[in-house]
Amino acid sequence: MSELKNDLILKALRGETVSRPPVWMMRQAGRYLPDYIKLREKYDFFTRVQTPEIACEITLQPVDQVGVDAAILFSDILVIPQAMGMTVLLEENKGPLLPNVVKNKADIDALNTGDVEDRLGYVMKALGLIKNELNGRVPLIGFAGAPWTLLCYMVEGKGSKSFDKAKQFCFTQPELAHSLLQKITDITILYLKAQVNAGADLVQVFDSWSGMLSPADFKIFAQPYLLQISDAVSKHAPVILFPKGSWYALPELSKSSASGLGIDWSLTPAMAREMTNNSITLQGNYDPTKLLQPISTIKKEVKEMIDAFGVNRYIANLGHGILPNVPVDHARAFVDAVKEYGN
Repeated sequence: MSELKNDLILKALRGETVSRPPVWMMRQAGRYLPDYIKLREKYDFFTRVQTPEIACEITLQPVDQVGVDAAILFSDILVIPQAMGMTVLLEENKGPLLPNVVKNKADIDALNTGDVEDRLGYVMKALGLIKNELNGRVPLIGFAGAPWTLLCYMVEGKGSKSFDKAKQFCFTQPELAHSLLQKITDITILYLKAQVNAGADLVQVFDSWSGMLSPADFKIFAQPYLLQISDAVSKHAPVILFPKGSWYALPELSKSSASGLGIDWSLTPAMAREMTNNSITLQGNYDPTKLLQPISTIKKEVKEMIDAFGVNRYIANLGHGILPNVPVDHARAFVDAVKEYGN
């Protein structure tokens, strides 16, 4: 393994003093890049995810073309339900579809939680290839979906504005919900540890739908499982938790074993610092839609964002994934503005 030439993100997660914050963007490997679109026209989604050489090529595109300080594995959170034996279909521009949803105890009992490294061996192969190709240029981020968010898809069967079926399942059959959440947690811990062994320098856990839960319900159905994952995996690599929309959970999560917390644009940097007692590295929180503004505006706002968060214990990022219609030079302007900070 070659020495890291750029370890800014790892320094930021350790709380070390840095000259500028590191920068990367959620969903940076993908749909806004012309070279990705060419691959999308040739191969369907799961072919891109499950072919290590293609996943490697896609992962490297934003490092080469946009200049980010970290690569993030090109994959999907729904590889876990797939590895557990569920059918996952993905139509372009339509989102995921899981035709056979989890309804009862028998469905949960039927889920496979063993041999995750074999079932998801293509992910480990991709990580090995990426690590080799990066040759120490920047760190490599692995990731997984959080148990609550995966439960949403596994019970609802598709994306939703409110996930009523998933919430009904949790509220009316809490014991079943917890047994499903625990199964997902156990396999996710094995999966993330395997990613670290395969070359990931840090990992992020995406709880994309945790903001659907009230603060009280977050503590029941999301937080315990996020903490279990963080406690198990942080012994091996830094962990960033990203519970989108759950700003109310920041005080408790800041006391966890995680090294970083992702935040969206629903709160100010000052609020986030106050709620976490400035004790943990924060990541975010630029609204991705704002990347459609003029480049001069983007650069000005990025500088203001870093001023507000402060340089240390901060990773510049978006508050959610980059949109497909963002011009590449606007994404590059976001990254350049961070790199130019303080110059």
